[in-house]
Amino acid sequence: MPVGRSLVYLIFAGVAWGTAGAAASLVFAASDLGPLSLSFWRCAGGLVLLLAVLGVRARRRRAAGTVTPVVPETRRRRLVRILGTGIGLTVFQSAYFAAVEATGLAVGTVVTLGAGPVLIAVGARLTMGERLGRGGVLAVTGALAGLAVLVLGGEGGTVRPLGVVLALVSAAGYAAITLLTRRLGRDGQGGDSLSTTAWAFAIGSAGLLPMALAEGLLPYTAEPARVVWLMVYVAAVPTALAYALYFAGAAVVRAATVSVIMLLEPVSAAVIAVGLLGEQLTAATVAGTLLLLIAVAGLAAAEARGVAVRRKATATA
Repeated sequence: MPVGRSLVYLIFAGVAWGTAGAAASLVFAASDLGPLSLSFWRCAGGLVLLLAVLGVRARRRRAAGTVTPVVPETRRRRLVRILGTGIGLTVFQSAYFAAVEATGLAVGTVVTLGAGPVLIAVGARLTMGERLGRGGVLAVTGALAGLAVLVLGGEGGTVRPLGVVLALVSAAGYAAITLLTRRLGRDGQGGDSLSTTAWAFAIGSAGLLPMALAEGLLPYTAEPARVVWLMVYVAAVPTALAYALYFAGAAVVRAATVSVIMLLEPVSAAVIAVGLLGEQLTAATVAGTLLLLIAVAGLAAAEARGVAVRRKATATA
């Protein structure tokens, strides 16, 4: 897939993930549903939607008599891809919610999303030889600074060791699925993004179900229609669609670039909070948003330039 399209997919996924927070806050305000239960329904609902899409796609291909060429994938690689993605997604989501509960939203978000790009950059360098370069290091540093200003500038946070450890575990899960997707995608054996996402949601649903049952699986609410529609939106757009686009884009774009683009999540969440939920626009919101957007734009431009240089070198070789 072209790098330009991959970047668009990742940008959409990052923005869509930010809308999930706003939708979740509306669900929590209208019902007694807990975060782990919502996360379970998010994975389960996304799985149902993706299975329906995969079924429709298979029927259309059979009717048209077309076969999509794929690079052969060994059973071992397929097992590693499915289990690695599913377990990583489950750890990422559940550990993050636990970190927020232990140390608060601000600190949990900063540690998780801040540690993610660092772990991914180091992991990509050690496992795949991907180099950030001086400009990439500056962009990642600027993105992390923007994240800290954006999230911590609006509210104070209490740093608790347990919460920090849980946030680092969450960041490790996020880094693992990003690195795995990128590594398998480098030689064209990253697998179909829709089926990969469906398997990840299946494993995530199974892993989250016991915790969701302990927390309370079904919500009590005076506005059932509103809560159901919000949950359907969370399952459809920032989950089924966004994760499928994320896995497709992450297989092509450098891992460190992916991690910084995903920092658009808190940016879109902040914009929605100010524009739709009536929260006050602060200097920290503006400054943090600008820093993050500049870093994302810089890395995206560098990614596109790098691809153009490699193509030119290949053509003249």
